[in-house]
Amino acid sequence: MKIEPAIFDEVDAEGEAAADARAEADVASGRVISHEAVSRWLSSWAQGDPLPPPEIGD
Repeated sequence: MKIEPAIFDEVDAEGEAAADARAEADVASGRVISHEAVSRWLSSWAQGDPLPPPEIGD
C-alpha cells in the first residue's frame, strides 16, 4: 500500500515567502493585535462572559 503524503508534507517555498512578506508588512505598518489583548479575549471565553474580538491596535 502506497502512503500518500500529508498536505503539510508539501512545501510551497514561494507561497511561504509571500505570506512572510505580507506579515512583515502588517507588522511594519502597525496592523497587529497585542498578545495581551488576545489573552484577555480568550480568557473571557473561559469565564463564560466572552468579550468582542480584539481589533487592530488593541
